[in-house]
Amino acid sequence: MLEREGDVLVTAEVSNGKEVLPLLENKTEADIILTDLSMPEMDGLTLIEHLQQRYPQIKLIVLSMMDNEKYIYEAFRLGVSGYLLKNTSTEEVLFAIRHVAAGKKMVCAELGMVMLNRACKSFEQRVPLPAASDLTNRELEVLKLIAEGHTNNEIASRIFTSRRTVEGHRQNLIDKTGVKNSAQLIRLACKAGII
Repeated sequence: MLEREGDVLVTAEVSNGKEVLPLLENKTEADIILTDLSMPEMDGLTLIEHLQQRYPQIKLIVLSMMDNEKYIYEAFRLGVSGYLLKNTSTEEVLFAIRHVAAGKKMVCAELGMVMLNRACKSFEQRVPLPAASDLTNRELEVLKLIAEGHTNNEIASRIFTSRRTVEGHRQNLIDKTGVKNSAQLIRLACKAGII
């Protein structure tokens, strides 16, 4: 399929991840590597890690049956530029290759819709923050800094106020939201989508 395209040159084809590295060491050139995740000898995620360490200039696209978000997130975390399912159409695979070659990132339409649907459901499940409209901008700022793990002293330094004032904001947040402590406050703010 790829060899029929005038702007795509296939420089090598291998059956597992372990065979890729010697080819590159022997100067086989590649701008993009298309890899599966499930392979004998060396799986795709391990290959991606090796390639990112030794050949970071090579762009990587996963072509896999694995549609679990855990694998997708891990692949992107490791540095891939694209993730396609094996049932992706020829046109979409070619589009992805050209898109990635131009320096962009890509997931196939099917995965994009699954992830969008999941995000929409997650958004719909958000709970309103009690008394959220009663929170001042300063209290929201303090809440975000609390969620980032800053101490009262650190928050005071960042927002140019006293530690005692920060303690007051923290207590106001707890009182207004009806929670018992800072941990519950952060949890509630996360569920409400504030942080």
